[in-house]
Amino acid sequence: MTAPRPRLAYHHTAGTSPTIVFLPGYASDMNGSKAVALEAWAAAQGRAFLRFDYGGCGQSEGAFEEQTLAGWRDDVLAMLDQVATGPVVLVGSSMGGWLMLLVAKARAGQVVGLVGIAPAPDFTDWGFTMDEKMAILNQGRLERPNPYGPEPTVYTRAFFQSGEANRLMFGTIPFDGPVRMVQGMADPDVPWHRTVRLGEMIRSADVQTLLVKDGEHRLSRDTDIALVLRAVEDVLARL
Repeated sequence: MTAPRPRLAYHHTAGTSPTIVFLPGYASDMNGSKAVALEAWAAAQGRAFLRFDYGGCGQSEGAFEEQTLAGWRDDVLAMLDQVATGPVVLVGSSMGGWLMLLVAKARAGQVVGLVGIAPAPDFTDWGFTMDEKMAILNQGRLERPNPYGPEPTVYTRAFFQSGEANRLMFGTIPFDGPVRMVQGMADPDVPWHRTVRLGEMIRSADVQTLLVKDGEHRLSRDTDIALVLRAVEDVLARL
């Protein structure tokens, strides 16, 4: 019997459909600058909006090192089933971009648009050196210096194995709605050519990828956030 998922902290703003749902990156939370800026924009537009913390992250219950990619995918599905009922546009940042694609496959009738911000599907495959992969598998965990905070970023064997079991970039990704992606060309974590390739692999004909030459991974400058908001507006206009 599968253990129940942790209870999740979230902020839901009522408004017109579809609900815009923000999916944070790995070890991130719902209080990042992009999530808060999107929420403010949605409120000004009268749009429904949802941001939340995955299990083990931010204000949600659970231990971080006990979480997996599939568990976090299930957290997103629970939010869609219980809070953001009805059609949704998913906005996925980094690992959130991987989750949005998995969720779009699982809820094909509910997910009507996608916005990826430096999306990182399959990063367990390409985001680690062979030595790091061996350390994760042999020792059960890996610590990396965290450029955004004092505590190291931890990756566990369970998360890594869950990631490997949920890879997407080996064939056509079945989604037919509008897709917009914003990717920095100076991103040290997600190579920009991977995002261009992702755009090719998504089945929809309505896919646009915006490359920001001096953009880095977080894409959280005011100018970057303005591009993300424009991408969300563009997706909504196509629905």
